[in-house]
Amino acid sequence: MVADAPSSLNALGQSLWLDNITRELLDSGTLQKYIETKSVTGLTSNPTIFDLAITRGSAYDADIDRQTRAGASGEDLFFNLAVQDLTRAADLFAPVYARTGTIDGFVSLEVSPRLVRDTKQTLAQAKKLHAQAGRPNLFIKIPGTVEGLPAIEEAIFAGIPVNVTLLFSTDQYKAAADAYLAGLERRVRAGLSPDVRSVASLFISRWDRAVAEKVPASLRNTLGLAVGRQAYKAYRDILESDRYQRLENLGARPQRLLFASTGTKDKSAPDTLYISGLAAPNTVNTMPEETLLAFADHGRLAGSVPRDGGDAEDVLRAHEKAGIDLTALSAELQIAGAKGFDDSWNELLGALEHKSKVLA
Repeated sequence: MVADAPSSLNALGQSLWLDNITRELLDSGTLQKYIETKSVTGLTSNPTIFDLAITRGSAYDADIDRQTRAGASGEDLFFNLAVQDLTRAADLFAPVYARTGTIDGFVSLEVSPRLVRDTKQTLAQAKKLHAQAGRPNLFIKIPGTVEGLPAIEEAIFAGIPVNVTLLFSTDQYKAAADAYLAGLERRVRAGLSPDVRSVASLFISRWDRAVAEKVPASLRNTLGLAVGRQAYKAYRDILESDRYQRLENLGARPQRLLFASTGTKDKSAPDTLYISGLAAPNTVNTMPEETLLAFADHGRLAGSVPRDGGDAEDVLRAHEKAGIDLTALSAELQIAGAKGFDDSWNELLGALEHKSKVLA
């Protein structure tokens, strides 16, 4: 057992966040325990996580009944429930937020997946949810789609901390970083502080699941790590660019690269594959609870991701030679990811409506 594996990530300079939120996790004190004993310094959520949390138990029933009787329904009802959970979580992470100079200790709340193609309404809802939560350490998650990028820039310009989600490739990450920097530059021109926080969430494991049956055995479970390492090189390049350095001189902080979807999907692969393989300073790894506990139990670090991405380009070329169109696949993964969240959202709202009627 390697009891200090999570703290070893922190010592390396990487933040370990939990990709889960439930009211039971809060009420039982489990999240507080993870903060104290597993070096957890932040938390992410998405529609699928809330769908499972709200519909597969009774922890929310009394609150659903109360709010329904008060006239809440649909998305408003859901966001009322979600904001309650995430503000509680944000308060638990407030000491981390203060201790790290407001760099760490964040939680995330996603805008409605139904708005994924609507720039104007995405921005409007981001502003509304940020105001409703009233916590400085709460990110609003906005997808890094073509339509989402202008909303990200506008949200940053408005001073709203943003978690850019649904990124699958280095090119998609660069576009998100450009939107972030553009928002900061507009703030500087307007005489405002460029200190608005953001993370860019790169999804990892879905790459390997998508090509599992299309590549030779020697390449299985190597693509996700290669994509992550290539993006890490791009991230470091951006932080060292003249463009970012000018902003940093005026008070900006990095939009940290966040590795998401880091639970191993292939049961024949190590359950801590994407944790050990993507350890890198000034980044975040957000992981499912099962992966967190596995890493705390037997995780080991083999060192940090090299500044130049290591063997990332060689691995990516090997996949291309095996017939994988990486550019096309990244677009397909983003579309599928958006659809998956939308499906979970619709199931969640349907379940909420059903529960409201039953409880009434």
